[in-house]
This record gives sequence, structure tokens and C-alpha cells, in this order.
Amino acid sequence: MGAGGPPHAWLSAIREAFPLSVHGVCLSLGGADPVDQEHLKRLRQVIDRFEPALVSEHLAWCSHDGVYYNDLIAPPLTEESFARICDHVDETQEALGRRILIENPSQYLAMPGDRSEPAFLNALARKTGCALLLDINNVFVSASNLGFDADAYLDEIDPGFVAEIHLAGHAVDDASGAKLRIDDHGSPVIEEVGALYRTFIARAGARPTLIEWDTNIPPFSELRAEAAKAARWMAAAAAPNHEAAHVSL
Repeated sequence: MGAGGPPHAWLSAIREAFPLSVHGVCLSLGGADPVDQEHLKRLRQVIDRFEPALVSEHLAWCSHDGVYYNDLIAPPLTEESFARICDHVDETQEALGRRILIENPSQYLAMPGDRSEPAFLNALARKTGCALLLDINNVFVSASNLGFDADAYLDEIDPGFVAEIHLAGHAVDDASGAKLRIDDHGSPVIEEVGALYRTFIARAGARPTLIEWDTNIPPFSELRAEAAKAARWMAAAAAPNHEAAHVSL
């Protein structure tokens, strides 16, 4: 979000050859605080400058009482929270002048709620006109941590709202004797997540897919192999009559 420098030069060059997907982690749309207007202005400048194909944020909160916390915490899925998040999404879309995508977060602690997360996301998309960014690794991590059925979660998601998919690796912490999966984006996509991905796109059709790898970054050849693996999954599982999509890192 700076005024210039190498990142802008790189993104401008990349933008000439590839569509960009701008992914935010700081708007705290699921929080109780008002949406940060200065952050929205800076984000609008990025969008106007690079004209990305997709713009996304999380169904999460990361700030409270003006203090920013470097984490993406799942909000309660209550009617009060739903109304507030709808207002935040509406405000964001109006400020940015475009539709945004909302991503399902990773969960480590069950939050109170009046409905399931897929039902909450479907209703949010229906109410605000936003789309969904379905992070299938997050679904698997949350299902393992909280003990719900990942396949049932994906069955409940309306595929018509899904405009992008994320895949990633995750870490497993069992030091306490209880297995906890942590969404760290630091390893290859595991087969169980790949199976969920194949099942979903077989039903929904191909979608633009991004592989997140932010920590323990390996040589580019390994990253390219991950993208190629996901592309093979997409080609094998996606219904032939659906519009083609692409896989990126």
C-alpha cells in the first residue's frame, strides 16, 4: 500500500501477463469496531492502480477497541454478528466500488452461533451480493479441530456463490497429547485436502484456485509442482461444461 518502489514495479509487470487477486487480512469485517476508513482508502488506491480480477477478505476479526491483533479470529455466528458483518461488507463494497469475496476462517475454538458457518456464508452472500472465497484447507483444519464433517460443510456451501478457492498446507501440533491442526501455509497440500477439493469442483465446476505458501518457502520448482498438481486435480474433476479456470501461487 506504499506510494511506489519495487513492489509496484513488480506488480505492474506481473499485471501485464496475469490477472491479480488482492487478498486482505486487516479489515476486521467480523469485529465490533467500525471499518477502518483510512485502510479502505489505501486499499481502493491499490485496486484502482492494479485493477485486480478478484478482491477478498476474511470472515474474521483482527482488531478491537482500536488495537490491531495479528491474527484472524472467527466471529460468533449469531444474528447480531450477521447484521454487523453485512453492514461492514456493504460499506466495504461501496467504498471499493466492486464486489468482494469473503473467506471462511480457520477455527481452533468453537464459537457460539445460531446457524452453521456455511449457512452464515451463504446468507451473507445472498444479503450483500458478495461472493465467497472457499478455503478448503481451512475447512479441513476446522473440521479436524472442532470435530465436524468437512464433506458435509462443503455440501452445504452454495457453489453459485464461490468465485475462488484456496488450498494450502498446515502444521500439526500434538505436544499436549491432543492433535491441533494449524493453518500455517508452510507445507504441501495434503491428500485429504486434495480429495475435498476434487469432490467440490466435481460438483461446482472449476474455479480460480490459489495455493498459499507463506512460511518455510521451498525452491520455486516445488511451488510449481504444487500448482501443477492442483491443475491436474482440476482437469480430472471439474465438469467439462463449466468455464475453465486457473491455478496460481
